[in-house]
Amino acid sequence: MAAEDAPAQKRSWREKAVFFRLFVYGEPSRSDIALLILGLVSAIASGIPFPIMSIVFGQLVDEMNSTTCNANDTNGDSYQDSINKKVLLIVYIGIAYLFLIYIYVFSWNLTGERLAQRLREKYFKALLRQDVAFFDNLPAGEASSRITGDITTVQQGTSEKVGIVINSLAFFVTAYIVAFIKDPKLAGMLVSLTPAYLIMSLLGGYFVQKYFGRALESMTKASSVALEAFSNTMVVHAFSANARLEEKFIEFLNPSRIAGIRKSIAAATQAGLLYFIAFSANALAFWQGSRQIADSVESDAGGITVGATYTVIFILVDASLILSTVAPFIQSFDAASVAFSKLKADIEHSSTIDGTSKDGEVLAEVKGHIELRDVSFRFPSRPDKPVLQNLSLSCPAGQQTAIVGLSGSGKSTVAGLATRFYDATEGTVLLDGHDVKDLNVRALRSNISLVQQEPCLLDRSIFENIAMGLINSPAHTHLQPILTGTALVEIAAAAREGQSLASASLEHGDQAQEVVRLVEDASKLADANKFIEKLQEGYGTSVGSSGNLISGGQKQRISLARALVKDPRILILDEATASLDSATEMRIQRALETVAVGRTVITIAHRLSTIRNADNIIVMRQGKLVEQGTHTELQAANGAYAELIRLQNLNVDNAHEGTSTRSVSPVNQITEKVEPCLSVADEIPDKDETIDTSIAQDSKSKETGGVVDSHRSFSSTVSSLGSMFRPYALVLFPAVTGAIVIGGTYCASAVIFGNVVSKLSGCEEPQNIRDAGEFYGLMFFVLAIIEFFANLVSWSLFGWMAENVIYKVRVLSLRSILEQDLQWHESNDRNPSLLLSLITKDSNALAGLTGSVVCTMLSILINLFAAIIMSHIIAWRIALVCLAVVPLLLAAGWMRVTSLAQFEERHLEAFARSVGITVEAVNSIKTVMSLSVEEEIMGTYRRSLAAPMKEITRQSAWANIWLAIGYGLSNFLYGLAYWWGAKNIIAGYYSQTQFFIVQLALLVSSQLWGQMFALAPDVSRAFQATRRLLNLLDLGTTKKLSAPIRTLPSKLLQSTSDVESTAVTREKLEDTRNGISVSFKQVRFAYPARPDALVLHGLDLNVKPGQFAALVGPSGAGKSTIISLVERLYSPASGTIHVDGRDVAYGDISFRDSIAYVPQQSILFEGTIRFNLALGARPGHEVTQEELDEACQLANIYDVITQLPDGYDTHCGPNGDRLSGGQKQRLAIARALIRKPKLLLLDESTSALDAESERLLQDGLEKATKNMTVIAIAHRLYTIRKADVIFLIEDGRCVEQGTHAQLVERSETYRVNALNQTVDGE
Repeated sequence: MAAEDAPAQKRSWREKAVFFRLFVYGEPSRSDIALLILGLVSAIASGIPFPIMSIVFGQLVDEMNSTTCNANDTNGDSYQDSINKKVLLIVYIGIAYLFLIYIYVFSWNLTGERLAQRLREKYFKALLRQDVAFFDNLPAGEASSRITGDITTVQQGTSEKVGIVINSLAFFVTAYIVAFIKDPKLAGMLVSLTPAYLIMSLLGGYFVQKYFGRALESMTKASSVALEAFSNTMVVHAFSANARLEEKFIEFLNPSRIAGIRKSIAAATQAGLLYFIAFSANALAFWQGSRQIADSVESDAGGITVGATYTVIFILVDASLILSTVAPFIQSFDAASVAFSKLKADIEHSSTIDGTSKDGEVLAEVKGHIELRDVSFRFPSRPDKPVLQNLSLSCPAGQQTAIVGLSGSGKSTVAGLATRFYDATEGTVLLDGHDVKDLNVRALRSNISLVQQEPCLLDRSIFENIAMGLINSPAHTHLQPILTGTALVEIAAAAREGQSLASASLEHGDQAQEVVRLVEDASKLADANKFIEKLQEGYGTSVGSSGNLISGGQKQRISLARALVKDPRILILDEATASLDSATEMRIQRALETVAVGRTVITIAHRLSTIRNADNIIVMRQGKLVEQGTHTELQAANGAYAELIRLQNLNVDNAHEGTSTRSVSPVNQITEKVEPCLSVADEIPDKDETIDTSIAQDSKSKETGGVVDSHRSFSSTVSSLGSMFRPYALVLFPAVTGAIVIGGTYCASAVIFGNVVSKLSGCEEPQNIRDAGEFYGLMFFVLAIIEFFANLVSWSLFGWMAENVIYKVRVLSLRSILEQDLQWHESNDRNPSLLLSLITKDSNALAGLTGSVVCTMLSILINLFAAIIMSHIIAWRIALVCLAVVPLLLAAGWMRVTSLAQFEERHLEAFARSVGITVEAVNSIKTVMSLSVEEEIMGTYRRSLAAPMKEITRQSAWANIWLAIGYGLSNFLYGLAYWWGAKNIIAGYYSQTQFFIVQLALLVSSQLWGQMFALAPDVSRAFQATRRLLNLLDLGTTKKLSAPIRTLPSKLLQSTSDVESTAVTREKLEDTRNGISVSFKQVRFAYPARPDALVLHGLDLNVKPGQFAALVGPSGAGKSTIISLVERLYSPASGTIHVDGRDVAYGDISFRDSIAYVPQQSILFEGTIRFNLALGARPGHEVTQEELDEACQLANIYDVITQLPDGYDTHCGPNGDRLSGGQKQRLAIARALIRKPKLLLLDESTSALDAESERLLQDGLEKATKNMTVIAIAHRLYTIRKADVIFLIEDGRCVEQGTHAQLVERSETYRVNALNQTVDGE
């Protein structure tokens, strides 16, 4: 056992050292160091006056003893004069003490705030310099949890609490110094207990840190689940996946609850033992002190006076009490150490590819020749799966090289190696003959523009997004001041107000005008200027979080403009036009052919018509090069490339292909969103017109304050908290009883102390003094035992209740958020990271109203009331005057809490926005890296926190005045008590015993009240967070907060307006008919976010049961809007939508159970392939292995899965990033097929697939969809040429419909698109 304890103690010492190193971490400035030193010195200095005053108190005791023994009418005034002088000295010392307190609480509070900001910046900066491999194992939810929860924990553990503990330690040490001076023998006996304090602090801290660390890790994983769910709300709603995601959230969260309970027990044991040791020290002091006084009185030697012994006893008793009251703060320090250790691990993680480093060679001139020599590559997250195998290929400078091949063959990996997202496992990647590993990463990327397969935009205006492409442009270094400052934000804001970019840029000078010109030119090249100019806010239009306010095609064109704006030497296009209609694609292709002259262009494509003019076409399969050459050469070779062509070519003249016996071709790349409404198919807001009016009004009222309103009445808050704690009534009783006992023991110690001091008078007989010392010493030891058990029971039970309540709040918060419709998610500037903060930051803050904090505060309040009542009973004249201080204490506490709450309320959005920037950067890390905008994003992050950081010094100076008053008033209370008490003793109103009981009772109360002030920030944050969380829970369907958490049936976990699902309707839909019908009649629709921009203009269309219907048309025509309306993710402004003959605008949404949806962007969740596929199952249905196999075979992904080492248990990684685009798309289709739907909605569902994979998938779908209706959106017309009916959608209207052959004949637009997609011109 001893062998085990030794390493534990060593680790605990190291962890304590980590805590102290924390204060100088993150490159503190000179002012930060000066502030730290000032706080340290003033905290130590503030601990010295009170023990020095104890000498004066000892003299006052001698004076009072003399007064009590010898007072008469003639000498009373002289005694009072002597006492008055000493009281005046106490007041002077008290003023100095008050000043020192203010200096240290202000210094430490500001130190904690500045340290938190340094850590935020350092952590975020560290994230931005990591390589892509680092993020393969770091979900954005984990980063969010670190930067909110962990840094808040550090801030709470490094603020004024540190100063208070240093003050207490200085008090303790000075007390022993005074004690050794006054009575070395007695002090020597008591100092022997000091090691016990130290051992308990270290051992207790070790276990607290151990369990807190486990809780933190578990909460981080749960946060990732929540963030992914909030980021993909449309898929969650479409598949009714709330229940399964909630189960996964609970699976990760439950260990956090268990670890939290164990942490509470460890902290309770630690606190109980600290109090036990403190009270035991008092018992020893009384016992031994009484013996020494008795011996002194008996021998009449006059060596040790009663006052001297009183000084030692009193000061050491008070020192023990003061030190024991820091127990609640020790938890904060342990938690801060753990949180910092986890942050530090990420901060100090060395990156092999650092895009912010200045190391490496910078080429004077780049021609653009990229070469791979014998390159083999495996992703670090999956080292057992080779992606490239001895690949050698060359992309000559100034030429266009195209790379084609099957999905998962390694095409995008080549792009990733060229831009140095990864380093080759074996072999060499060369740029102009130089190994890219030897080149400066930022300089390398400055010559490359990359348009990724899944376009990614940042949450800014269109203008800012395009201009970001200039930040790392070698030819535009002179524009850096404009690009990295606030000018672009101001120009975009002016554009939103109706100004043109040109006029808005005038006041910012020539550089701003040049940026505007470059942005507009790039937009024209990318065919984006037309749709941008049609937008109400033009280039100033915000694209929203992840670009979710614009369509897929619009995102792709803006991404392309961003790539072209810097006129790069090397242009890499990874499926850059996959979401565009043919006409737009052809215009862009012509523009690209013009700009491609003289530069290296690498095009990765599945749509072969886009690369037939390439200088060299490389065909890849399973990470190897199988053939290369020009389009003509490869076609003549009749190999793999020729086969791909045959699969893609459309026979536009062959009319008989227009129909099929019932074959459903999936679809392909598409821009489904609607330009005028600026919404997105994957995140479409949902507003049910049939929602109960009261609920709607209630929701609206709660939305006025941002993410969730924090305005809620005090009575309502307390009532709701009472409901949560009601199930724990039996546990609450002993917990509260323990807190009452703790509060009462302070009053009991005052009674014992008063009696002891009066009995230790020289007026008493020596034996009486000894007897009193033994008796009251024993009483103090009994109090020590009571304190131990009361603290152990109360802290443990409050901690147990707190962890269970917080667990419930987190689960119900997730449930409530996922129940809200998409309109709620996208309104009031809500975004996934802001919603996540409710579960992480706010639920963490809730601990401020639960657990040990509640126990401490309750015991302090009990003590205050008990002290007031007892002092009035014993000596009301003294108590009444001393109580004059109480209103000042209450007022100071109120002012501190109020000022803290107001500051947090003012800057809540700023802190939330900064977290959003972090999450966005992690989610868009490849975009951030390719553009080398790390510094610019850091600048944006700093600016987002500029307002609170600017105000923090003034706020800290103001709020801590009240904390200083709360702590400092105790000294003035001492002086007042001695002055007024002496007058009453001399006048004969009260005895010395009565005076000392009242004096110590009120003194300890005032000191404890000061401790409560130190907890005020936690309480203030907790109360605001509790209000927000309760308002959020009110929006959900779980109204009975006292009920235990039950995993609801999936069908009930819909939006709040959709809680009427019934089994009857479900039975109706689950029949054996061949599909279900869909009809639109005069449907008009505008997205709630853009009510003035109609998307659908009186749309009429009709799909019969069992039909394969296709929607085609230009980007932004309204195709994806149609699908969202079928799913009732929105309700139309007018007209009717019928699914299976029923108006979907009314009643429940159980009809979704028979619908499966494949989104344009293949959204997968962190977890295994098995978990992701199971999300598609109907609510309440457990998927069998046979069903998984069948769906995967039909989706042509079965062989890929079985070849993976872990098969179905293979982890997909954050957002499914460990899989290729094609693999993700096929899994998304398999997920839909598992549902066995009657209606299958396909939104460009095969855009990431090669022709061969697509053909195999089409064969599978043809079998799977024989008994269902299919509605498919497509830009690749050959994927829907066998459709039973094709609807041509333009500008929100159905302008033509018919089979493929009929539309080729009747519609010029359709025919031109078909011809454009033919690889051969024949």
